[in-house]
Amino acid sequence: MHLYREFPPHPALAGHVACLWTSLAMPDGAPVRTRVLPDNCIDILWQDAAPLGKVAGMMSRPHHVSMATPVLTVAVRFLPGAARAFFDLPLCELQDGHPALADLWPRADAEALAAALWEREQTAEARLAIVEQALLARLRAREPVRADLLSRAAVARIEADGGAQRIDDVASDLGVTRQHLALLFRERVGLPAKTFAMVCRFRRAHAALRARPGAIDWALLAGDCGYYDQSHLIHAFRQFADATPESFVRRVAA
Repeated sequence: MHLYREFPPHPALAGHVACLWTSLAMPDGAPVRTRVLPDNCIDILWQDAAPLGKVAGMMSRPHHVSMATPVLTVAVRFLPGAARAFFDLPLCELQDGHPALADLWPRADAEALAAALWEREQTAEARLAIVEQALLARLRAREPVRADLLSRAAVARIEADGGAQRIDDVASDLGVTRQHLALLFRERVGLPAKTFAMVCRFRRAHAALRARPGAIDWALLAGDCGYYDQSHLIHAFRQFADATPESFVRRVAA
C-alpha cells in the first residue's frame, strides 16, 4: 500500500513551492516500488527512517525507489526554477542526486528541524507547518537577485509552449546570450536548458496519454506534443520513463 497526498503551500511560499506532500509506504509482503519520472522540480524529503532529510535534485532520467519496510515521508516540492532561493550552491550539482540536507544547510539547522519533525507524534499537517516555517525563515533571510528573475522568466517561456521554443529564441527574448542562459540554468535551475525543454515536452506527452483513453494516433500525439515524429516520441519515453509509449500506457492502465 502506498498513500500519497498533496497540500497547497503557505501563501508566502506560493511563488516558490508547487506543493507540500506526504507519503506512507506500507509494504504488504513485497516491497513498495515506485518509478519517479522527471518533472523539472527539486524536492526536499524528510522520512522517519532518515530524519535529517535529503534533497532530490533535478532529474534527467527516471529513478526507481523500493521500500521494504514502512516509511513515512513529509516533503516539499519547489516550482521549476524556484529552489535556488533555498540553497547556496549551483543547482546543477544536485542533478540526479540525493544528497543529505545537512550537507547543504547548516547542520545545526537540519538537526533542529529533524528534532521538531520526529521527536514526538503529530499530524501530517503539523509536520508540514514546521517545514513551512523553516522555509519561510530561509526565504526571509535572502535578498532576491536579478539572476533569479531572469532564470524564472526563462523557465516560464519554455514551459509556456511545452518545451517547443528554441533555446536561442528564449535567450534572444530575454536579451542575453545563449552562453549566459546556459549559466543561469546550471546555477539556478539545475538542468541544461535543452534538457529542461525536453522534460517539458515529455511531461506534455505523458499528460496527453493519461487523458486519451482508447486507441491512440501516435503520429498525431507526437506532433501535438512538439516531436518531429513517432520515433522522436519513443526516444523521449525511453529516456525519461524507461518505457515505450505503448508499454507506459499499459502500466498506467494496470
